[in-house]
Amino acid sequence: MSADAWRTVPTLVGRHVTLRPLDRADRADLLSAFSGLTQVFATAVPGPATIDSWFDTLEAQRDAGRVLPFTLLDADGQVAGTTRLLRMSPGHHRAEIGGTLYARRVQRTALSTEMKRLLLGHSFDRLGCQCAQLRANWRNPTSRLVIERLGVRKDAVLRWHSVSGNGEVHDTVVYSIPAEDWPEIRRNLDYLLEHPL
Repeated sequence: MSADAWRTVPTLVGRHVTLRPLDRADRADLLSAFSGLTQVFATAVPGPATIDSWFDTLEAQRDAGRVLPFTLLDADGQVAGTTRLLRMSPGHHRAEIGGTLYARRVQRTALSTEMKRLLLGHSFDRLGCQCAQLRANWRNPTSRLVIERLGVRKDAVLRWHSVSGNGEVHDTVVYSIPAEDWPEIRRNLDYLLEHPL
């Protein structure tokens, strides 16, 4: 796989969501999408005072080849949040889906399922990943159930793994999809998209 593919943020288009490269021009729309969200466990939600440094960090990580950050657009083309491929390792053929923040209006909708389907498809089919990961905070059962609903296997719980901005220590649940499991997970995601709950 070309090294450029690991450093170029693509545009991924589905029926319910479009993922396009994160852009500072989305600042106001992202702040609107994030309004009403509060820090959830170790995930910090950017606000007016912190969003510019948040952009700075993501752009530096993108330029260093560590993340591919996306803006999420809903089916109407409205900004609905952000996500990224992170902890990318071309040498080890690995990437992780994470850093996802959705507007409340699209939480628990087909947008979320299709976003994962598009990112996993890009990871396995374009980047040639041998493994893709997702992580969730141990104290966030909703996030864990969403991941497990995809048919993804839990690998481990990393004890005392992260520290939030207020100094609280969290355990992290790690889920992995090896390339050999991708066809089954893809079929499951496609089924979920055709038969929403």
